Amino acid sequence: MKNRYIITLAIFLIWVILIDPNNLISRVRDLRTRNRLVREKEFYMGRIEEDRRKLNELRTSNENLEKFAREQYLMKKPDEDLFIIVTPGEERKIRRDRKVSKTAKPADRRAPGSSKNR
Repeated sequence: MKNRYIITLAIFLIWVILIDPNNLISRVRDLRTRNRLVREKEFYMGRIEEDRRKLNELRTSNENLEKFAREQYLMKKPDEDLFIIVTPGEERKIRRDRKVSKTAKPADRRAPGSSKNR
């Protein structure tokens, strides 16, 4: 009699963990995905709020608009000189980007219809 209950319990556990469409493995995977998506949503909602605040500052103040243009787009007045200070981390990134672009195969820049033997 005792073996029958153990066998029934084992079959039930196998069914719940592996066979059922809403099995335990799928539930854990779905919960992890949900938690990741909730974290991403919180991150992007924060970024949206920060961007709205910055946009409002740019729309309301010409001084802030000029500061933004100078910092982000390296704009300057005609009688000014511009000096760009690069941190070591930014310099490594620039060099890495240049190295990647050098290893890429250059595009063929001949005009259409021009011959190869000129």
